Amino acid sequence: MSGRRALVTGANRGIGLAIARGLAAKGCHVIVGARDSEAADKIARDLGAEAVELDVASNGSIKRAVGEIGHVDILVNNAGVLGSGHLLDDPEDFEQSMSVMVHGPYMLMHLLSPSMVRNRYGRIVNVSSGWGAFSDGVSGPAAYGVAKAALNALTVASARTLPENVKVNAMCPGWVRTRMGGAAATRSPEEGADTAIWLATLDQDGPTGGFFRDRKRIDW
Repeated sequence: MSGRRALVTGANRGIGLAIARGLAAKGCHVIVGARDSEAADKIARDLGAEAVELDVASNGSIKRAVGEIGHVDILVNNAGVLGSGHLLDDPEDFEQSMSVMVHGPYMLMHLLSPSMVRNRYGRIVNVSSGWGAFSDGVSGPAAYGVAKAALNALTVASARTLPENVKVNAMCPGWVRTRMGGAAATRSPEEGADTAIWLATLDQDGPTGGFFRDRKRIDW
């Protein structure tokens, strides 16, 4: 994987940081994407990586960041938000959840996948959740499960439209000890990141259009 350019969103902490570290350890040129430019710069210095200010809820920010980054070989859509309460309680929460976890990933895929197609190589990983699975009842607080279900649908549909050498997969990291997951969670960020790193570095015979946990395909 030496020299592959990898953008990880929400990479300044938690699972995103663990993914960025794992890809850097595999020799990738990692681009740390985060809303907090100072935090992104610090992480990038620590990893020997590149940083870009990126708010996935803003089309303007996405376009500026892509203009700075140029081509990438690997895109990990990790940034997420977790609201509270019930789905129909707060339209603003619904809008933010869809912006961060569906529209933002879509825009990044829209802007970055054409060069992957031209170069005949691409790996796109959408960090989802079991809460976004119909098999699990599309659960979770507020709009989180609905947004992750939509991200899963985006994964399936885009994998069908992109060539086989541009692989698109979703994954569930499990319950991870992060600011979002809480201190009681059962997995470390490194454990949560493992499947994403695997999917980001698949060989040419690897799967596309699937949903994975612990490197195993799971039901949508």
